[in-house]
Amino acid sequence: MLNIHSRSWINNPWKSCLIGNLFHRKVRKCKHTKLCYSTNSEDATVEAVFSNGRTLNLTAGKYARFANGSVVAQMGDTAVMVTAVAKQKPSSGGFVPLVVDYRQKSAAAGRIPTNFLRRELGPSEKEILSARLIDRSVRPLFSQDYRHETQIVCNLLAVDHAHLPDVCAVNAASAALSVSDIPWNGPIGSVRMGLCDGEIIVNPTRRELQASSLDLVVTATRQNLVVMLEGRGDIVLLNDVQRAIKQGTKEAQHIINSIEKLQKSHGRPKRTLESLPEATDDICQAIRQVCEIPLREIFRDPSHDKISRDVAVTNLRMEVLESVKSSFPDVEPSLIEAALNKHNREVFRELIFERDLRCDGRGLDDLRNISCKIDLHKPLHGSALFQRGQTQVFCTVALDSQESAMKLDPIAALDSGAKAKNFFLHYEFPPYATGEVGRIGPIGRREMGHGALAEKGLMPTLPSDFPFTVRLTAEVLESNGSSSMASVCAGSLALMDAGVPVSGPAAGVAIGLVTKCQNPKHLEDYRLLTDILGIEDYMGDMDMKIAGTRSGITALQADIKIPGLPLKVVMEALQKATDAKGRILDIMKLIISEARRVKKDSWPVSDKISIEPHQRSKLIGPGGINIRKIYLNTGAQLTAESETSFTLFAPSQPAMDEAREIIEELLKSDRIPDLEFGAIYTAKIVDVKDIGVMVTLYPSMPPALLHNSQLDQRKIAHPSVLGLEVGQEIQVKYFGRDPVSGFMRLSRKVLQGPSVTMRNLDRSEPEAI
Repeated sequence: MLNIHSRSWINNPWKSCLIGNLFHRKVRKCKHTKLCYSTNSEDATVEAVFSNGRTLNLTAGKYARFANGSVVAQMGDTAVMVTAVAKQKPSSGGFVPLVVDYRQKSAAAGRIPTNFLRRELGPSEKEILSARLIDRSVRPLFSQDYRHETQIVCNLLAVDHAHLPDVCAVNAASAALSVSDIPWNGPIGSVRMGLCDGEIIVNPTRRELQASSLDLVVTATRQNLVVMLEGRGDIVLLNDVQRAIKQGTKEAQHIINSIEKLQKSHGRPKRTLESLPEATDDICQAIRQVCEIPLREIFRDPSHDKISRDVAVTNLRMEVLESVKSSFPDVEPSLIEAALNKHNREVFRELIFERDLRCDGRGLDDLRNISCKIDLHKPLHGSALFQRGQTQVFCTVALDSQESAMKLDPIAALDSGAKAKNFFLHYEFPPYATGEVGRIGPIGRREMGHGALAEKGLMPTLPSDFPFTVRLTAEVLESNGSSSMASVCAGSLALMDAGVPVSGPAAGVAIGLVTKCQNPKHLEDYRLLTDILGIEDYMGDMDMKIAGTRSGITALQADIKIPGLPLKVVMEALQKATDAKGRILDIMKLIISEARRVKKDSWPVSDKISIEPHQRSKLIGPGGINIRKIYLNTGAQLTAESETSFTLFAPSQPAMDEAREIIEELLKSDRIPDLEFGAIYTAKIVDVKDIGVMVTLYPSMPPALLHNSQLDQRKIAHPSVLGLEVGQEIQVKYFGRDPVSGFMRLSRKVLQGPSVTMRNLDRSEPEAI
């Protein structure tokens, strides 16, 4: 029994009933003014053991028991709590109302946020991408009739330096939905696969992942059905990717078995899912009679483009709705619209099976017409326009100094193993790309996900020692499907136009799927579509995006809209994508095949500058004033690499020449004569300080400190007791420079004779003069 003593809860019967409703238990008010209700405080833990001995622990019933389902997933010392809550009453709408929020808190890593408020603010890019990973994993297993608003919240409790939390969150979300009363056709299991020296690694640690050529997340359900794929690779062979997917689906079965055990011991009975109201057979027959023939004509007419096809379907839709509504005035219009949408989808898919042709007249494996252009505007460092059918992407490359690298937050740096990124891709999808009116503002989750995928596709082709920071912008000007993969193609062309020495051109393509069989395990009648249109993505069952070079795969993402795909279909789709990728690269090769070698006038330049240690302060100036002066006068940036090495970045060669002249002018008067170790020199006092005197041995020399301990054989507290003044000349002996600081080592006391010790009458220690 759990006792609550708060009088605010006792005296409010609505709140008391709320507690009871959340727990689905009987609430009663006790005589001793205590609210008591029965609860099962025991928690249950299951363990999934992988083939390499690593384990994943799943615990239910420990935290957040007001939620419909709450599970903590722990691997090593990394722990993630995921809660699933769904409303009791269904909502209106034509889609599954699922929201996933993933928050990684600095406290989980023992850090404090570095922003002004020292607290977590809006979601970061890493959090948004992790939330999308979870959403795409669990969404396909919700019934199409499910309309209860559902929120999945992932809270990072603790994170160590070995295990990544995102895959733990996917498994915890699967377990939370499974033990809850939410109707969901799970569970699923998710594993991360790595590849080191040709060996597949299951759930690699951070250190193993940094050395791995593959980072692939595989989500699967029972019977080895693939639900979601997300990964990147350092140009990995197709056979290795296929091998990793096959093993990943097998490893996921260990997690699924453990979740099923947890569900049996600690799961709640599932709610009864009410079927959505559907139109009667008479209405469906009326819709079929009115629109069957004209709809087939629209979808079989290859002369239609995206706009004309949409207009034709919309006009037919309005005519059919008016006709059917007049015949059935008492039926809800939403039911007629839903039946019409379902019929449109059925006709579109049936035509593909009947003719093995698509709505634009292409065969199943045909590509759309492709055209490419580079070097579009003179001031740009690199630019390219990639047109594939009615998908058009304009890419630009901006090269800047290493100081412009993107700084990562502490948690993101812990995940990636790097503090900054010197290559990043920004993807933009304005509303005019689809002929619509919309809001232009902060980047959305979809844009961020597409940009991250295109960035993964291009990152392995860039050199690791490139002296510039590279920003690639991909703006979608027209969109009719596969805009993210078109960004990979346009981005690769723009990088080569900018002279970035990429290892090879990269391209991307999307593969679609239409199926007939309702049971994914026995999927026999299906069609794979190469280079899908927007309508084929919307009407189809899969959107698999593959990017890479001729040598292998660099990025992979599969969004599957049915409850899993057999490995046979996945492998076939990967092979078709690889073949199509090669054909796209052949077309791109006709425009540019390698990085431009002839420099553009707009290109920036970078160089190394080496100086002596004692010249550092002269070059930088007080408070960095000389560095700011060089930047303001020439636009060149001077960055310290070490005590004696600087990197000079300039936006153009003339700016580099001007900056070099300024630097030479600063250092030319700093020529020092050859000083002999152990030689005696005449030094001039330029300043008197408490700890010693500042002296110079030759004109234009930076003042060097002659410490009190080196002024006289006797111990002195201030130079004034020796009568030393500014402008006075003294003899000093030179002992070279300090190897660490580079400062001169000078002494005056070694030139004096033995000192006379002065003692007090009580023979105490000598006093300072």
